[in-house]
This record gives sequence, structure tokens and C-alpha cells, in this order.
Amino acid sequence: MKASAVAAPNIKKGFKKEISAESFIFPVVFIGFFALFISKMGIANTLNTMMNTAYALMMDTVLYLVAISVLMGAISALFSEFGLVTLINRLLSPLMKPIYGLPGAASLGVVTTYLSDNPAILTLAEDSYFRRFFKAYQLPALTNLGTAFGMGLIVSAFMLSQEAITGESYLLSVIIGTLGAVVGSIISTRLMLHFTAKRFGKDMPAGGAVSDTEFEHIRPIREGSVMNRLIAALLDGGKSGVQLGIGIIPGVLVICTFVLMLTNGPSEAGVYTGAAYEGIAILPMLAEKVNFILAPLFGFSSPESIAVPVTALGAAGAAISLVPHLLSNGLASGSDVAVFTAMCMCWSGYLSTHISMMGTLKATELTGKAILSHTIGGFFAGVAACWLYRLVALFF
Repeated sequence: MKASAVAAPNIKKGFKKEISAESFIFPVVFIGFFALFISKMGIANTLNTMMNTAYALMMDTVLYLVAISVLMGAISALFSEFGLVTLINRLLSPLMKPIYGLPGAASLGVVTTYLSDNPAILTLAEDSYFRRFFKAYQLPALTNLGTAFGMGLIVSAFMLSQEAITGESYLLSVIIGTLGAVVGSIISTRLMLHFTAKRFGKDMPAGGAVSDTEFEHIRPIREGSVMNRLIAALLDGGKSGVQLGIGIIPGVLVICTFVLMLTNGPSEAGVYTGAAYEGIAILPMLAEKVNFILAPLFGFSSPESIAVPVTALGAAGAAISLVPHLLSNGLASGSDVAVFTAMCMCWSGYLSTHISMMGTLKATELTGKAILSHTIGGFFAGVAACWLYRLVALFF
């Protein structure tokens, strides 16, 4: 009798076989990726440019972003402490059902993520009182709604600060970019609701115990006098800004370094020196080949601009850190800043947060649908910002 085959051992989630196919594939891909740079720049220049670019980004961009995060964190804490957040929530609530197909309570998610980052909406979703307003099919769509406005205040403040580089005010660009993000958020959320309604139906409640309704029309505040609350809010908000600022460092230094090296070319002399911000200019070359599509949709002033929305897929902080370089070199305009604002806000690192956010909402089976919906939403956010800017430019 033939010996029966030995059943493969069960492998726990989060583990793989000690030696698998990726153990052999990854080294090939890794070496091939760096061979792209070394073949044109040489190994010494590649390593020097990599380190010098990361250092320049740290000193010129990251510290600036951290400072903005601290200030915006303090301001957002003040907004919450003294009731401005709840006032905005009350004003936005009547718009949520007809526009987004969500209950008015979802507007609080828009405000909190705009003032902080994508995962802020999860804190609300875990609250049983907040959940009582939702049907089961509406809860997963909070991922798309919140992500569309994540880091909105920081992105907007950073874009406005670029006036120091060119002397041009980007207030109009930021306003239009924010409107573009709103368009993207509506498309993304509505698409996601289409998928979730098929999965859950439209009648199943979200579940969770209902909290005591005595807390329905009140909000928590810090203890002490008005001055004590003011100082405490500023300091607590500043601390949260520090955490957010530190959290964007890996994305900026790792992702942005390689994106810049894939975007820029050699030095002005046409040779590689190992200096910061040199590269092999692959992204602009690819963008030129599809420029007949990009130009009418996004109206980018240069092929290099495509690097910003591409980087935003993984990290919004890294994406906006590319903008000063583009502006200072005349590669971007006010129209581009509007598109950057819309897409950086709407696509704010969603590829790196959607999976974990959907897991927290216990809807992992819909992660692919959430990513697809948000990809489409972010794309149309950029298109809307471009054409809104062109329309407004006709009158100003």
C-alpha cells in the first residue's frame, strides 16, 4: 500500500513557510531595482545621492512639516475644546444624507479626520453611541469618507505656506483643491455604499449597545478655568501634533527619496555628482508617454508633477514634501497646487491605512472594494480640481 501523503501543517495567520517563493523572488526584484540607478549613476553616486537626499529632506522639509503638525494639532485641540468642532458638525449634519447617503453623525468624522489623520474616524466608529445612527452597510464606508479628508488641515496649511517660495498666493488653489477633495469623497463613499449594500442589505442595524441619551447634546471639556483649559488644549494638541509629525518621517525619507531619484535627472552640468536630488528621470519619461491623457485631465505644468499624486497613495506627508522642489524650479503652477491639494487630501496614504482600517471595522472582505472606490474617487478629485480652477480663472 502506498504511503499516504503527509498533510501540510497549518500555518497561523501572520506567518509563512520558512522558505517560500518570495525568498527567491525578492532578491531578484531588489537587485534589479537598484540596478536601474547604478547603471546610470554608478554605485558611489547612487549611495551618496540616496543619503544626501534623505538628509536634505529631513532638514529642509520634515522639520518644517513637524512644526506645522504641532501648530495645527494645537489649533485643532482648541477647536474641539471650545465647541467649534461640534458647531461645524451641527452645520454639516443636514448635508450628509442627501450628499453622502450617511447619517448626520458622519459629519463629525469629516471634521476629525480633516483636523488630524485617516484613523481618527475609527475612534468614533468604536463608540456605541456613534454607531447607533448607522446601518451595518454604512459603517465600512466611513473608511472612504474619513480617508478623503485625512491630514486636510496640514496639507492645506503646507500649500498656503508655499507663497514664501514663489511670492504667489495659493489661497484660491487650496480652496478649489478642497472642493475637489469633496467631489472625490462623494464618489468614493457612494461607490463603497453600493458595494456594502449588496453585502449587508440596507436594513441591518450596525449593532452595539446604545449609550445613555443624557449625553446626546453635551460635550466633554477639560477641568479648570477657561485659561487653564486653553493652555491644556494647546499643549495636548501640540503633543498629538508631535506624534503625527514624527509618524510622517519614515514616509518622507524612504518613499520621497526614491520618488525624487526616479523623478529628477543629473546635475545642471549633465553629470552625476552624488549630490541630493539627482536621479534617473524615469517617472517624467513615463508621464510624457501618457501626457495626452494626463494633460486634459489634470493639466499638469510638467511631467514631473505626476510624482506628487503617485506618492500620495502611500504617504501624504511625503507627497506634499515634493511640492517645494517643483515650485522652486518652475515645474508647477497654481492650477497644479489645486490638483495636488485635492489628490493629496483625498489619497492621503490610503494604500497604507485602508487595510488596517477595514480590519478594525471588521469588514476585511470588502477591503478590495474600498481601495477600488477610493482610487476612482481620488482620480476624480484631481480632475474636478483642475477644471474648477480653469473655470474660476476665466473670471479672475
